[in-house]
Amino acid sequence: MLRILLVNDTPRHFGRLREGLEKAGYCVVGESSDAFLLPRQVAALQPDVIIVDTESPSRDALEQVCVVSQSDPRPIVMFTADSQGDSIRAAIQSGVSAYIVEGLSEARLAPILQVAQARFEADQQLKTQLATAENRLAERKTIDRAKGLLMKHKGLDEHAAYAWLRANAMQNNLKLVEVAERVLAMADLLA
Repeated sequence: MLRILLVNDTPRHFGRLREGLEKAGYCVVGESSDAFLLPRQVAALQPDVIIVDTESPSRDALEQVCVVSQSDPRPIVMFTADSQGDSIRAAIQSGVSAYIVEGLSEARLAPILQVAQARFEADQQLKTQLATAENRLAERKTIDRAKGLLMKHKGLDEHAAYAWLRANAMQNNLKLVEVAERVLAMADLLA
């Protein structure tokens, strides 16, 4: 059963939305009419999904969505009457998984939440892959810089410099990048 936090950024009352969610079998763990409380409520309630109901996404609401997306990410669904392209882009960039314009109906709730969860999971997977690729690239650059130093100061060719790094890594039970970092640190000390 999905645990849902409702955020109301409109003068309307949550009644219909809450009832629709509960009829569909979801558990509403909290309601808020203050977007500034969103990060604190997410930390305290640990909802599976956040639903924001708004006439038009305010800058303050989007900032709080962004804070949650960075610090405690989870699927966020926004129901709104605002169909302007700039509003949609701003909401998606802040971390909204599904932006639904007009048309809040009980029959659509389950598919909307499923799409939001799937999109969120795909985004999280891409972020993880990007972080891994960036880390590998940074390690590769470190190793290449260390090879360059070895080639310059020991008169080795590229293959021999790599072999030297690898042999030291194996001998000292370290990762190749750790040996490269030590070589660069030593070069900085001697410079």
